[in-house]
Amino acid sequence: MLKNHHKNVLIVALIALVNMLGYGIIIPLLYSYSKKFGLSDFQNGLLFAAFSVCQFISTPIIGRLSDKYGRKPMLLISIAGTALSFFMMAFAPNVIFLFLSRALDGLTAGNIPVAFAVISDSTKPEERAKAFGLISSAFNFGFVFGPAIAALTVSYFQGLPFIIAGGVTIFAAILTAVYLPETNQHMGEVRHGKLFDFKKMWHMLFDRDLGAIFLISFLFLMAFSCAIIYGFQPFTLNILHITQSQNAMLFTLFGTIGLIAQTFLVGRVAKKFGTKKAFTTGILFTATSFVIMSLSHSIVIFVSAMVIMALFNSITQTLLPTILSQEADAKSQGTVMGLNSSYQSIGMILGPIIGGVVATLTISLPFLFGGALLLICFFLSSRVLRPGMKKGSAF
Repeated sequence: MLKNHHKNVLIVALIALVNMLGYGIIIPLLYSYSKKFGLSDFQNGLLFAAFSVCQFISTPIIGRLSDKYGRKPMLLISIAGTALSFFMMAFAPNVIFLFLSRALDGLTAGNIPVAFAVISDSTKPEERAKAFGLISSAFNFGFVFGPAIAALTVSYFQGLPFIIAGGVTIFAAILTAVYLPETNQHMGEVRHGKLFDFKKMWHMLFDRDLGAIFLISFLFLMAFSCAIIYGFQPFTLNILHITQSQNAMLFTLFGTIGLIAQTFLVGRVAKKFGTKKAFTTGILFTATSFVIMSLSHSIVIFVSAMVIMALFNSITQTLLPTILSQEADAKSQGTVMGLNSSYQSIGMILGPIIGGVVATLTISLPFLFGGALLLICFFLSSRVLRPGMKKGSAF
């Protein structure tokens, strides 16, 4: 890392931890919590979608604003919005406030792409795989312990887990305000333009320099949400006939493997084999694991494939922002990270919908469809980090 910038990475890791901790607390409880407001399954789907739709719109705006006005103010605004959304949910008097809380969380969810931009500002290109690995480890740490916090506290008061999530988020905001310096050295150098441009987003997918990595990011998250977010639970419950408790243990195992891989392996693998080769291999093995999972009728084979998936998915998802940061110029880091989050949000919206549709044909199809999308990503990965490639700009 660059001298005197270790604390930047650690603070950003805490922000990532807080985000996933909050996510891990909310996801296991949101469905049952919303039921007390009388929501139908369809309305629950809209509640889940509210966050992703608002995140899709907001992340490129917050990312671009961080390029123009600095990382720190945008981080503080987005973290404060997340904290407020948790408290709104804890004390929501009616369903309107419940929807407003999820929408607010989505609208202020730009802290992760801005945090990634801080990493890009604070590290040398060859050191970013290790730094992004630390951030991804924080994500997995939150994913492992968030559901545990929810399970231990929800019996005391149904809104208590959300209050805890809000309190931890406020703590992260205080640390950011006190200890994180401004890292953007190019404020005021960006050109004027639209904060959110649908036409620009579409064309960036076909950009000669950045298009391939954006498209991979979009397809990868669509594949992951199709196979894992949607397809995983129906398959394990109906094909493997495991209990809900055992299913939760599998998710904990997934998060634990990801935590170990991103803490100890990603930086070493990228250094030994090169970022591009490690990234490409990670995609291929993740695709292979999806196919094996779809064909499994034995819990042993399924879990073995899931372990492979957790390991290589961690490598791929960590190296994705690393590659993006290396392909974008210094002035555009916040903007491209925000754009990338929007593409991922679209993938997260479409993936479960597609998974639900194809599962009506055969329950294993979400895994196969996800594997097919990842094979497309594998072929596209040959176009990233090409020799002599010009740094792309989002402006």
